[in-house]
Amino acid sequence: MNSNYIQQQFQVSFAYRVFFTTHLFEPSNDCLSAFLQQQSSSHYRKRLLVVADEGVWQSHPYLQQQIPAYLKAIPSMELAPEIMVIPGGEACKNDEALFFRLVDAIDKYAIDRHSYVIGIGGGSLLDLVGFAAAVSHRGVRHIRIPTTVLSQNDSGVGVKNGINYKGKKNFMGSFAPPAAVFNDAHFLTTLDTRDWRAGMVEAVKVALIKDAPFFEWMEIQAAALAAGNMQAMQELIYRCAELHLAHIGGAGDPFESGSSRPLDFGHWSGHKLEQLTNFALRHGEAVSIGIALDSVYSYLLGWLDRSSMERILRVLQQMGLPVYHPLLDMEEQTVSPVIKGLEEFREHLGGRLTICLLKAIGQGAEVNEMNVELLQKAAAMLKQMESLKSEV
Repeated sequence: MNSNYIQQQFQVSFAYRVFFTTHLFEPSNDCLSAFLQQQSSSHYRKRLLVVADEGVWQSHPYLQQQIPAYLKAIPSMELAPEIMVIPGGEACKNDEALFFRLVDAIDKYAIDRHSYVIGIGGGSLLDLVGFAAAVSHRGVRHIRIPTTVLSQNDSGVGVKNGINYKGKKNFMGSFAPPAAVFNDAHFLTTLDTRDWRAGMVEAVKVALIKDAPFFEWMEIQAAALAAGNMQAMQELIYRCAELHLAHIGGAGDPFESGSSRPLDFGHWSGHKLEQLTNFALRHGEAVSIGIALDSVYSYLLGWLDRSSMERILRVLQQMGLPVYHPLLDMEEQTVSPVIKGLEEFREHLGGRLTICLLKAIGQGAEVNEMNVELLQKAAAMLKQMESLKSEV
């Protein structure tokens, strides 16, 4: 039987900038105001809805006066009468009611598709805000102002948004690039030690799969970074963000229509660990353990030499990051609940399991199957290394 069809095909171009500054809302800093002025219209005033992390709000109380004064001074923009201050952290991505509160606010304050939702906070809050914007009016523009190491160097500069659903990480979400990203280094000065260190793991990850000299730099700087050296941290964030953006634009699959996701090196088990610990582990801490597991697995596979594997574990430990968790352990004849996360990761990728491993430091490579017995051996090696460390 013959059939007819009409085919449509088109391409959409996306472009956005990641700005690096400090004290973004000081009256003398025109980084954000100049950007918004460039987006202005002579026909009407565009609206701005600000959503801020309550932890940031408390740590930087000057923002409560500074932000309204700064944004109201932009003649072409109109600030919504309410600045929404909401809980941050992974818990906000598990709160469906909070998601609908944001959607309702976008409706209430008439934030149209030419206006902006501005998210100020860590990666979880930015994921939530970006998703609420993306599904309202089929896509309201959003601006990200990341306030953590992890969000400034990785999650906040990318194109993904999402919330957790039924215990599954980022089950609901969208690919919606931000209009712009503004990294303000001053926000990092009030981070606690865990969040400061956990954010560095994404730099380790991207260096391991793409940039050996960057990893070597981190080996030299690991102690200074762990101790809170701001200059070193700003360099780490800039280089990590640069590599992240280069991959998004250069890999030819920015919206991940295929199953290849090298930037998720170490994430398949990291995501499962977050869920199994009820998010007691920070995302970066869980991914650190995932990187350690996949690095040892790469060694057992015969891809990565032992010296390189040990260098990776050493850098993570020098940064104050974990490389093992008891949930990796195998109880008698049962498989670790973390290893069972492989199936969930396969579903998240769209049907075909694709895991990034290491051929060498700076050289990632992909496989489409994992040997569970070898994974259990890798977990056992990490457990042994952890016990030897604790005995010292």
